[in-house]
Amino acid sequence: MAPSFRLRAFSALVRLSVRSRLGDMRDLDKMKRVFEGVKLPAPRGVRFRGDTLGGVPGEWAEAGGAKPLLYLHGGGFVGCSPRTHRSLTGGFALRGFRVFAPAYRLAPAHPFPAAIDDAVAAWRGFAERVGAPAAVAGDSAGGNLALSLTLIVKHEARRPAAAALFSPATDLTGESASWRTNAHRDAMFTDQLANLGEFYLNGADARDPRASPLLGDLSGLPPLLFHVGEEEILRDDSIRFAAAAVAAGSQAEIKVWDGAPHVWQFLHPYVPEARRSLDETAAFLTKALAGAP
Repeated sequence: MAPSFRLRAFSALVRLSVRSRLGDMRDLDKMKRVFEGVKLPAPRGVRFRGDTLGGVPGEWAEAGGAKPLLYLHGGGFVGCSPRTHRSLTGGFALRGFRVFAPAYRLAPAHPFPAAIDDAVAAWRGFAERVGAPAAVAGDSAGGNLALSLTLIVKHEARRPAAAALFSPATDLTGESASWRTNAHRDAMFTDQLANLGEFYLNGADARDPRASPLLGDLSGLPPLLFHVGEEEILRDDSIRFAAAAVAAGSQAEIKVWDGAPHVWQFLHPYVPEARRSLDETAAFLTKALAGAP
């Protein structure tokens, strides 16, 4: 199916207003202003309230649903917050989920492994609080954290029943071919995106599975779903992870969307492909939760 006019228009807008302003992605203050400058309204009918789980502050997004979902926001490990991602957490809330989004610590003030330590602590507190099968999801850097925490807790009694990832960064070594083949096609990023990994790692080994979950033991994982754009630099991070997970005996599905820019799901109130992505993801997570022991 060809991309809709609205998706094409949004992709062009991102190229003009975001990619051109990010530069070499070494000016952190500038990047944060760009990442956090596009403020989408929170969906109507969703209540947001602060809380602390596992010692990590964050907020709930609730609209009457009870399906538990921990959502990890993106932002290159250096920016954004649960508040900037209310369009996404609220979108899930309107689809029947009770969502907690932790405000994990950000680099460079808190480099690796602070963010993944917070993500794991928040998951454990969240899973204990809800006391039922629960799922995890995340976008971009948050997708990296969601996969890493799933690897870390996969042998625990309270492990995720499923994980859904929007354009995740799964390999911080930069070995995915799309870093090169899509460097001029990606609507949001150039290959200078690698500089964010340097801020996050702060000299740590990029091959550590907590930083690059693709390089970990992918056996025994819960069902995984990846949604990524065909023209994204991070496209092959999803394709490679899904293939490696299946090869290791885990269940993984992937859908590559033609013409979709990075984390287009933000635009679900306006773009049909964004609504379909959220609807399909919600159905996937609902099915996994219903079948969890």
